[in-house]
Amino acid sequence: MRRVVAGALSLGAWVLAGMPAVAQDKTLTVWFSKGFYRSEDESLWATIKKFEQKTGIKVELSQYAIQDMIPKTVAALDSGSPPDVGYSDTYNNQAAGKWAFEGKLEDLSDILQPMMPRFAPQTVEHVLLMNGQTGKKAYYGFPLKRQTLHTEIWGDMLDKAGFKQADIPAKWSDYWAFWCDKVQPAYRKASGSRTYGIGAPMGVESTDSFQSFYAFMDAYDARLVDNDGKLTVDDPKTREGLVKALKDYTDPYVKGCVPPSATTWKDPDNNVAFHNRTTVMTHNFTISIAAKWYEDSVNPNNTPEQREASKKAYEESIVTAPFPSRPDGKPMTYRADVKHGVVFSGAKNKAAAKEFVKFIMEEDNLRPYVEGAIGRWFPVTKDSIESPFWQADKHRKAVYNQFKSGTESFDYVKNYKFTLVNNENVFAKAMNRVVSEKVPVEKAADEMLARIKQIAAP
Repeated sequence: MRRVVAGALSLGAWVLAGMPAVAQDKTLTVWFSKGFYRSEDESLWATIKKFEQKTGIKVELSQYAIQDMIPKTVAALDSGSPPDVGYSDTYNNQAAGKWAFEGKLEDLSDILQPMMPRFAPQTVEHVLLMNGQTGKKAYYGFPLKRQTLHTEIWGDMLDKAGFKQADIPAKWSDYWAFWCDKVQPAYRKASGSRTYGIGAPMGVESTDSFQSFYAFMDAYDARLVDNDGKLTVDDPKTREGLVKALKDYTDPYVKGCVPPSATTWKDPDNNVAFHNRTTVMTHNFTISIAAKWYEDSVNPNNTPEQREASKKAYEESIVTAPFPSRPDGKPMTYRADVKHGVVFSGAKNKAAAKEFVKFIMEEDNLRPYVEGAIGRWFPVTKDSIESPFWQADKHRKAVYNQFKSGTESFDYVKNYKFTLVNNENVFAKAMNRVVSEKVPVEKAADEMLARIKQIAAP
């Protein structure tokens, strides 16, 4: 039985209770970031209820907004009272590597080693992190799900502008010019609305901004670290590629093809701009945009007309597509973000925490949780990847195909200090230097490289 504690709700947290009173060592404190969709949270709640029933361990679950998770966790760590288990969509790329290096995370190797055959390539490797106290790497997290970069397009808006999907160029420069120079003016003329061709996240508080920018850097082979995690920021080829990437990313904004508010967007805001049809196309690091319309199509609280309109948007109007080819003509490579939870070394109940990790990582528990996000997350296990869920519609198939073509890790996996680079978001700061402060691209790129060196050098 579950109830919501009113005081926790007012703080943005959900707390599971209702189990019989048990001893202190039978209580587990778990923090999770709140899901985008109720179905995602409901899948987590169901798994926790099963865990409670099986083990007799009471779970006190608190859920917070994504942007609140790291500040709250840091405060808990500083006070010496962290939760036993924690998960946030931002732990992996902004905090976990640093915490592992500082010895604040529990080694979960004994739990994960027996599961190794179940994991797909480029998944569990992301939680193999360096502990600066021991000088050794170990598995300091449990991988739950992953995401990569897609583009979302309003097909009906493209039609209104007088174009078809077949007209979208495959070449890098032609692709971005198409949305800015052709689609935007044509749609504005046909609709009489001030719509923008491209939604490009640029907010410093947005993870979408630096995740998207990595694709532009990869397009020009601008690598910031080598395979061993050593900085390559002094390499002239890195600078050359970074300048080109920053110019390509900011040029559409300078030309008036990106909403002016993009410089302050947080993670949901490029979604909102797309939903409101402020943009014809946007890049996004999940298919949460399309999935929102699916959720609306099955929401019993919506009217039949609303559900039908949402169904049409999801099944017909919205297109999920990959990026164009790189400037050298090669296929685009995609970075994958593997989202993982952690057990804190300062946890009060490590034994129960590890039991919980084992339980949630079971296929029958992990798959409903991942699929409860209706396509926003992709599985980390081989069996779940081949679930019929991923062949059920065009959007999920697009995600499946991108992951099956292969992905690579972000730099924070190779060099934990890039969690600090990401947290500061030097990439979005450079974008804003160009578009808001009118600093030359070359100068902004040099400032970015210098700051990365300051943060991430040994």
